[in-house]
Formats: sequence, structure tokens, C-alpha cells
Amino acid sequence: MSIFLNENSKVIVQGMTGSEGRKHTQRMLASGTAVVGGVNPSKAGQSVDFDGTSVPVFGSVAEAVKDTGADVSVVFVPPKFAKDAVMEALDAEIGMCVVITEGIPVHDSTSFYAHSQGGSTRLVGPNCPGLISPGRSNVGIIPATIAPNPGRIGLVSKSGTLTYQMMYELRDIGFSTAVGIGGDPVVGTTHIDCLQAFQDDPETEAIVMIGEIGGDAEERAADFIRANVTKPVVGYVAGFTAPEGKTMGHAGAIVSGSAGTAQAKKEALEAAGVRVGKTPSETARLMREVVG
Repeated sequence: MSIFLNENSKVIVQGMTGSEGRKHTQRMLASGTAVVGGVNPSKAGQSVDFDGTSVPVFGSVAEAVKDTGADVSVVFVPPKFAKDAVMEALDAEIGMCVVITEGIPVHDSTSFYAHSQGGSTRLVGPNCPGLISPGRSNVGIIPATIAPNPGRIGLVSKSGTLTYQMMYELRDIGFSTAVGIGGDPVVGTTHIDCLQAFQDDPETEAIVMIGEIGGDAEERAADFIRANVTKPVVGYVAGFTAPEGKTMGHAGAIVSGSAGTAQAKKEALEAAGVRVGKTPSETARLMREVVG
């Protein structure tokens, strides 16, 4: 099985007619994703050809959902306009909105995060690579070729690059779903959300959790694992060598004093029974030991 995304997911692309939207829509279609429409108010009624597949463009998310039955939207809209795009998806009550855009002001992210609370839409991101259920569907920018076959491992990661590396290193075992949740200070779906979903998925046998310095998300995940997760979890925390007080890569990856350090996160996870690797490759090796 998979979490959040499967072969029946119908996807629309907000920003499909832009350069990034076109490029990644082509990739998603090539990997078997059911992309049923794009959204661009200024190009409504047109269509875009992707190697013989014609994808219609709608004027709004609500119109696209009504006409196609779409239940997933992926956002490739520039930061300046991303807030309005996400708000539109939330107001249309689409099942899931995956926000790929990076560089969205935290004030904007906070606004649409607050707007999502209590609603029916799962928000993933922003500043994330999306998610993939290999062999079923791929929404975002994760290369489907790095681990093309479904398998027994669930992956949740703050880092896009480390998502790709972990999937590649464990490609022979395969993944039920890999979810990139993003590394901004404010994100929708969390480590805990994914841990719960993987715990409930009967075909996910083990979980890889990738975190990074900054904030306390990993410590909270450790508490959740201790209380709620019976499946084996292997972890990795990026940023052991990061200098104090400097933002590293993601906007949320900043250490202040002793709070949010990689060592503190590692200790919290290990106290919850998580085996934590010192490098991505060691983490992959630990997972191989777990799944046999």
C-alpha cells in the first residue's frame, strides 16, 4: 500500500504553463501520474501537449476539481503568488495540496497554514520535493527513476536531496511512499503525521526519518515514536558540523545555543529506540539490518 498518494490520485498542477511547471508535469506524466489538468486564470480553456498527452488548463482550482474530480494539487507558482495559489486550493477543499515553491515568506506560509487548520485539505510543504509512491504516482520533483519499484520502507524527510540519496541507496528494497515535508519554519504535514500514517499502513514494515538542525520537530517526533510507533524506525539528522547561529540551507535549519542541535536530536531519537546513523550511507546500512 501507500500513504496519501496512490494510482487513483488525480493531480492538477497550479503553474503548469510556466517553465518549471511544464518540466515537472512532463516528468510526472512519464512516471505514471494521472495529471488531469493545470490551473492558470489567464490561459483558461487552452491545453498543453506533453508528448502526445493533452492536458487542459482551467481558470481556477475549483473549476478543475469540478470538471476532473482532482483530489491532489501541486503548486509550482512563484513565491510572490504562492500564498494566493495555496489559499485557492484550500478554499476548493481539494484533498491534498503539495507546495513545491521555495522562498515563500514565513508570514505567507503562516497565513495559509492557519487557513488549512480544521479544513479537509492535507497541506504538504512548502519548500519540499513532494511525495512519491513508486509505481503508483509521483507528485513534485522527486526523480521516479532513483527507486522505481514499490517496497516495504516508508520515508519522511525534511531534505529533498537526502530523500533522493536514501531512496537510491535502498532502491533494491523499495518504498511504500517517500514524503518530503520541507525544511521551512512552518510546514503543513509533519514527521509525526507521516509516522502515524506509516504505522497504520500494513505494508510498510520499517520507517526512515530524516531530520536536520533547528527547531524541535525531531524531539517531538521522538516522543511520538516512543508512545505510538511499534515498527522499527531508523533516523538521520543533518547538520552535525553546522556553526551556531547560522542558517543552513533551509530557513528552519538554524541553531541557537544548545537548542536544535544535531546531537540533541540524535540523543532524543535514540532514547526513543530509533537507530540513528552518522551519515546517510550508514543510515541506509542500519535499515538493511532492520528489514533483513
